[in-house]
This record gives sequence, structure tokens and C-alpha cells, in this order.
Amino acid sequence: MGLLDGKTMLVTGVLTDGSIAFHVAKGAQEQGAQVVLTSFGRSARLTEATARRLPRPVPIVDLDVTDDAALDALAERLRLHVDTLDAVVHSIGFAPRRAMGGQFLETEWPDVAIALQTSAFSLKSLAVAAGPLMATGGSIVGLTFDARYAWPVYDWMGVAKAAFEATARYLARDLGPRGIRVNLVSAGPIRTTAAKAIPGFETMEATWAERAPLGWDVSNPEPAARAVLALSSDWFPATTGEIVHVDGGVHAMG
Repeated sequence: MGLLDGKTMLVTGVLTDGSIAFHVAKGAQEQGAQVVLTSFGRSARLTEATARRLPRPVPIVDLDVTDDAALDALAERLRLHVDTLDAVVHSIGFAPRRAMGGQFLETEWPDVAIALQTSAFSLKSLAVAAGPLMATGGSIVGLTFDARYAWPVYDWMGVAKAAFEATARYLARDLGPRGIRVNLVSAGPIRTTAAKAIPGFETMEATWAERAPLGWDVSNPEPAARAVLALSSDWFPATTGEIVHVDGGVHAMG
């Protein structure tokens, strides 16, 4: 019997088979869930190609989380494939290169606005859009990178992650009465497509394994994916508003 037998899960952000989102989708299928992916625009072709590496075929619905029309249409598009959703995984983040890489003081509001809308406000947007299919409750899990600190080169994406984490707590407050749990997984640095787009990302990953009591493999997204699956399951029925660190223990070190 799988951890997610009989569950339906919506997974965003699958681009390559090296992403945390891909391993979430793969693990969910292996644990008995029915999975639906989202993508849009030029990324759709990449998502389609990567989805072929999953254990079973999956539907892919069109969704741009910054497009109100696409958000309004999400529930209807999902109902072509599933009647309900038990879990939603938010694995979406973007900031213009001008908003990262040591240009914090020079970054202008239009670039900051893109980062905040895409990487933080989108959690609320996705929760509301998927809400009609979560009438009996469920779990929303997002991926973050510990926003308590000012990391080298992360700049306005770090600010967006702080907003993302606060958004999760407010969603936990407002969706809890509907039986919907909202939690985050704070993963250590993984060499994903998004990470490679961060100028100077290697400065963050370079010493991580040395600082982590359990060690850290920047090429292995599996530990973070497993945490997402656990939080999506029925094994955390009374946990919401939480951030689970999957970083080898770096967050606890001085």
C-alpha cells in the first residue's frame, strides 16, 4: 500500500528530471497517487518531454500563475482529468537576473514586482484557483529557500521567499477551517534549472556540504521531494503553517 494511494495531486514547476518537482511527481506516482502537471508557453514543450520519463503518463494543463484568465480557468481544466484534488505542490519561482547577483541596491521596482508576483503572490493565486477541487480538505506544499538570512547573490529572490513564507502562514490561517493544510519545505541548494539561472549560485552551494552535519549532495533532489510527499499525505493531519528544513542540518548550525 502506497503512502498516497487514491490521492490526486497537482504538481507545478516540472521542467527537467533534475528538478525537485519532477521527483515529487515521480514519487507520488510510485506511492499510488494520480498526478496532473501544469506548464505554459515555451516551457510546455520541455515539461511534455520530461513527463515522458515518469512511471506513467500524466495530463498537463495550461497554467500561468501570473495570468488571471488562466487561474480562473484552472478548475475547469483540471475537471477534465480529476474530480477532486488532495494535494497541490507549488514549485514556482522567478526573478529577473537584474534582481539577483549582487545588484540589490540597483534593482528597480518593475523587476522586484515580477519576482514578488511570480514567486510569492502566486502561492495565494494557486491556492484560490485550485480551491474548488479541494472542498473536502487537503494539503498545499511549497518549496522555499530559508528566508531568515541574507544569502550571497540571492538578493530580491530572498525577499520574495520571505514573502512566500509569510503568505504560507496566512493561507494556513485562512484555509485551516476548510481542512486545507499549508506547509513548506526549505531545501538546501540543488542544481536545478532555476538555481542555474541565479548569477553566482555556486557561491551558495560551495560550502554547504562542509557546514551540513548530515552532509549535502547538490545534485540529489530526492530528500526534498520525499518531504513534500510526506506533507502531502495523511501522516501530518494536524500540521500547518510549518517549514520543514531538508538541508542536511545547516539551518540549525551557528
